[in-house]
Amino acid sequence: MHTGAFAFDTASGLSCDGVPLADIAASAGTPTFVYSAEAIRGAWRRFDAAFGAVPHAVHYALKANSTLGVLRLLRGLGSGADVNSGGELEVALRAGFRPDQVVFTGVGKTPEELDRAVSLGLKAINAESPGELERIDALARARGARARVAVRLNPDIDAGAHPHISTGRRVNKFGVPIELGRELYRQMARMPGLQPVGVHVHIGSQITDVAPLRRTAEAVAEFVGWLGEDGIAIEHVDLGGGLGVSYDGAAAPTPAEYAAAVLPAVAPTGCTILLEPGRAIVAPAAVLLARVIDVKRFFDAHAFVVLDAGMTELIRPALYGAYHRISAVAPRAGAVAACEVVGPLCESSDVVGKNRRLPPLEVGDLVAVHDTGAYGSAMASTYNRRPLPCEVMVDGGRWEVIKRRQTVEEMVGLER
Repeated sequence: MHTGAFAFDTASGLSCDGVPLADIAASAGTPTFVYSAEAIRGAWRRFDAAFGAVPHAVHYALKANSTLGVLRLLRGLGSGADVNSGGELEVALRAGFRPDQVVFTGVGKTPEELDRAVSLGLKAINAESPGELERIDALARARGARARVAVRLNPDIDAGAHPHISTGRRVNKFGVPIELGRELYRQMARMPGLQPVGVHVHIGSQITDVAPLRRTAEAVAEFVGWLGEDGIAIEHVDLGGGLGVSYDGAAAPTPAEYAAAVLPAVAPTGCTILLEPGRAIVAPAAVLLARVIDVKRFFDAHAFVVLDAGMTELIRPALYGAYHRISAVAPRAGAVAACEVVGPLCESSDVVGKNRRLPPLEVGDLVAVHDTGAYGSAMASTYNRRPLPCEVMVDGGRWEVIKRRQTVEEMVGLER
């Protein structure tokens, strides 16, 4: 069963907002990411509406997907941006975001990145350590400016997600222990190059239980109260992102449920609430369209269905053991059977889906790997010298290429 932007029709097979995926593949080739503009709009608007009763700003997290076509769509909705590197900062500016719409997160910002951020006057630089605050202060004083800063607090709360995407525990590299934050803000208030404007927290990704988010909001609200006792007034509370999506059909919290969990704690602070969703906005809005290039069956083992897409286009299964639904674009008649859906890379970990029950697949058939709008394109690589894939946006019954397929000539263009 398919819902949302991607639906099955007996005549044309799987489609995106009414556009047959087979038609896109025939023109754009494979592998190709296919995005639904309407699904992206709907997801962003649900976040905005969920927090609509209180002052807030939705800052889309570029790390999930920073393709310009996606960013321009979100900027047109009124979104802000959350960036994690100098490169993402420059891409956000090219997409049309103003500096005062950008927050700069990141555990290891270079001196050059910090100087650029200070020079632009971003909405906030989310600092990760006392040392980073000292560097920002020195750069700002050298420019005769005051940099708008927030400190990323680590509340030591387990988000319940995969260890590789947990960021709010003491064992993680991110942020400053929350119990050390109060004295740090006192020091910041005395540093002439810094203007403390917010408090930042982000405990992880793919969070499917709102309880850790509620506890985090309560901890942050208590911390803001301590700052008030110290005479330090801030403008915003940045709750980060991390809301999960349903990859396998299991329940996942909605933005409204997220808001209901955190607003009772943070709304009374009187601060503007900043949100940094990424995955929850773009993941369900795309499929990775691929073609079967080989089918192998030996002895009594499952068949191996080899695609022209793999860990170079979608590394999440290899990196996290992540699950993505896989569908035949035009299912053939015949019994459903178990198979291993694998990529073409010279790595045993290049598996798109293990033990999947699919209708018969033959060489040349198209398959769609679902919920790949986040951390697909953004984490793609050219391993085995495979060009980066094409990306397509469907909007209003029409589609266009928003990122053309890389050529080998472009891939080696920086080499000598």
